[in-house]
Amino acid sequence: MTLMLSPDDAGIARAAELLRAGELVAFPTETVYGLGGDARSDRAVAGIYAAKGRPSFNPLIVHLPDLAAAEDFAEVGPKARRLAGAFWPGPLTLVLPLRPNSGISPLVTAGLETVAIRVPAHPLAQRLLRAFGGPLAAPSANPSGRVSPTTAGHVIEGLSGRIAAVLDGGPCAVGLESTIVLPDPSPVLLRPGGVPVEALEAALGEPLSLGGDAGKPTSPGQLASHYAPEAALRLDATEAREGEILVGFGPVRGALTLSESGDLVEAAARLFATLREADRMAGPDGRIAFAPVPDTGLGRAINDRLRRAAAPRGA
Repeated sequence: MTLMLSPDDAGIARAAELLRAGELVAFPTETVYGLGGDARSDRAVAGIYAAKGRPSFNPLIVHLPDLAAAEDFAEVGPKARRLAGAFWPGPLTLVLPLRPNSGISPLVTAGLETVAIRVPAHPLAQRLLRAFGGPLAAPSANPSGRVSPTTAGHVIEGLSGRIAAVLDGGPCAVGLESTIVLPDPSPVLLRPGGVPVEALEAALGEPLSLGGDAGKPTSPGQLASHYAPEAALRLDATEAREGEILVGFGPVRGALTLSESGDLVEAAARLFATLREADRMAGPDGRIAFAPVPDTGLGRAINDRLRRAAAPRGA
């Protein structure tokens, strides 16, 4: 049975106790709920892959409380340090060279010589990390390839009975996974996310190139088919076809909307919850249509998730 833990000292202490025992605990970040396990424990990390049904070649993000803790496990180059100073804690993941003898399970890195690290801003995540006192591997707390969870209830829907506990911190504020960057020597965007590319480029003073390989991921979030509901998706729709649930944005009105005012921050925060609701409304063999979203700022990350959700299954 999966426990629901309250966001107080007792709940955090119990969550940390379970994690130290090698169990899995879902917890909130400002992006989505993560499925936490001790990143130094092969058993715990293998449990994450098993609970999610996640391919073992798809590496995991390690969560730590601050830059100083990150330096214990990875080498932080000059551009990584600049980005960390600007955006940590926050929805940014940096792919860094793994330190020799770091103690990180090779299952976390999928055998790579780099490790993806994030310092989350959510106060409950910070309190849990400090209570646990170590690195937490934590992909999104949902079955692999399905819609990411932004509430504790979403976690229970997908993983009840497969994990020890969920630390309930309410709905996630950002609602999109972190942006992932390989910062040094030349910065590469591996996944758009909660920090807009424009902000990263302004902090660096140079453009990011695009990278990532769906066949051989170098970071999480690169699989071609991901974030998928049961229903089929059609994108850039301005009206619903027969039998479709239309999700609007701005002037395009639908049965549901990401943001009536066309606000990308609101749309990002509502994306996964709206996708789940549209999937329920569509029913078995249903179809969902999404209105166009501008491909700038957070819209780039929204469109990335929608394209992956709409990709053919098994792609």
